[in-house]
Amino acid sequence: MNEHRTLRLFLGHGTFSEDRYEYQTVVDNVCLMRPELLARVGQLVVESGHAVARKKPGELLRGRCDSFVVETDVHYPTDVNLLMDAMRCLLRETGRAAHEHDVSGWRQWRHLTRSVKRLFNQVRSTRRARPERVEAYLESCRALVERAQATLPDLVLRGAPSWKLVNVGHYLGHARRQIDQVERRLLKGETIPQDEKVFSIFESHTRWVSKGKAGTPVELGVPVCVLEDHHGFILHHEVMWQGSDVDYAEPMIRETQARFPDLRWCSFDRGFHSPDNRLCLDALLEHNVLPRKGRLSQAERDREQGEVFAAMRRQHPAVESAINNLEHRGLDRVRASGADGFARVVALAIVAFNIHRIGLLLRRKARRRRAA
Repeated sequence: MNEHRTLRLFLGHGTFSEDRYEYQTVVDNVCLMRPELLARVGQLVVESGHAVARKKPGELLRGRCDSFVVETDVHYPTDVNLLMDAMRCLLRETGRAAHEHDVSGWRQWRHLTRSVKRLFNQVRSTRRARPERVEAYLESCRALVERAQATLPDLVLRGAPSWKLVNVGHYLGHARRQIDQVERRLLKGETIPQDEKVFSIFESHTRWVSKGKAGTPVELGVPVCVLEDHHGFILHHEVMWQGSDVDYAEPMIRETQARFPDLRWCSFDRGFHSPDNRLCLDALLEHNVLPRKGRLSQAERDREQGEVFAAMRRQHPAVESAINNLEHRGLDRVRASGADGFARVVALAIVAFNIHRIGLLLRRKARRRRAA
């Protein structure tokens, strides 16, 4: 990156300038980009792309809307290994804070971590998770949680900074929740409701998504909804922190039309269908290609066999090509930390996708000129 001549000229430097950008400087500046700013940049890129694609003024846009799961950088979660994650971080944060502020009782925090890890290894496999081993693991964790809780007032008295206290309290909460869930599931035989579960101690925005795909029954990440036009540009995207496809059909169209009023046709999968979505999208679009779930009436069958509806349904799978392209632009697995980092990487990938599309169109034009 530092030696790329064209990029250096973009930044206002000479070709052989001694100015260099360190890697961390680049990372810090990229982290300042907000998804809102990248959305505005993306709109300008798409407008430029439409000019390259020779979109005529007033030409109606035909869209394809679909969602896919962007994985977060997490391991497969179980209540037992999530408790180990919480305990490992709790002991590390408490031990380091106690050492820095001369609070006694935590000189052997690394040894305590290894002790908990040994007990964890005895219950990490369901085959070996006998009740007495589970109880020993939980008893050790409970004792260390109480010990960390009792250390917090001493850290406050010794003037520990608030962010260290927040970190200790954060992992205390995770540890208590996981102790409760391990006890309820393995010792009492209860089923933990889905809304009580956390799927990562570190990336709390991670969702457990089961879309019924062959070979991938479960995906750990966050769904992202994208809308691609018939020129191959992604007009808009939404990170689906909550809800499912059916909750995003109308917002996707409204937000896209606010940026690109020429969008009048759009196709969807059946997962976006609901009676309310059907009515709203019929009012917003000239051609609402939203297939109905379940058994069709004769009127619905006639509608879905119409010429425009059938043609757009045949073209709809082309959005999978865009999704595959996005996965090659960094959305296969997002390694940025936190929800803000996740949203930023998704927005950057969308911009990169559209810039790549412009380059592809320009290269095709150049080939045609050479062949003429």
